[in-house]
Amino acid sequence: MYGSWPLPIGSGHRTGYIARPDAAGRFPVVLVISSINGLTSTEKDICRRLARSGLAAVAIDFYRDATEDPIVSYGELPDARAVTDIDEVRAFVASEDVDWAVSADVGLFGLDVGGRFALITAATRPWVKCLALAYTPLTGDEERSHQVADFLSNLPVPVLAMYGTDDELISASTVDEAQRRNDHGQWLLYDGARHGFLDVESDGFDQASADDAVARLIAFFQASLDPAEEIALG
Repeated sequence: MYGSWPLPIGSGHRTGYIARPDAAGRFPVVLVISSINGLTSTEKDICRRLARSGLAAVAIDFYRDATEDPIVSYGELPDARAVTDIDEVRAFVASEDVDWAVSADVGLFGLDVGGRFALITAATRPWVKCLALAYTPLTGDEERSHQVADFLSNLPVPVLAMYGTDDELISASTVDEAQRRNDHGQWLLYDGARHGFLDVESDGFDQASADDAVARLIAFFQASLDPAEEIALG
């Protein structure tokens, strides 16, 4: 079961996407935080692949409203507002309107700069059970109100972070430094992979790296989140 869904944010709605298993029951939930391009086919495909493995996934677009009209760019979006938007998506998952979430505690998966918002949220919100990142910049945010590097030593949850050795935007040395600061996390480098290796529309797409990354994501969330409670019918 999957499709676009208007997510309640503030006094209105934001473009969203929900995928969940084709079964009756309650399932662990992953919030997918989109890249700088907003909610694209990449995020939707990842949501569906998570759902086929027993996980419910909810993706949010920070940059478009429910009619898909642009409302803000990444550069115009304050960190505090992005984290508040994630708070409200989690509140939706925890609400009476949702009867398919096994718990109000969720996992986060952030792609590219969306991982900045996911990382800050994971470091500051008790309802985050685990955090996964894909090619999230770890430097270059000095002009923003928060720098992700400042949070690396204070992440209280399991972390899986995946990067490419040939990323033209992110130095492998910053990934090594992140591993040093977040020593209980897994900070992985795919040999030869470039920025956007999960994005089928990116020049950096890498099928082998993408397949391995998604398999790792599924195993990570299955191990880190509360198990599903499926209901037998008939």
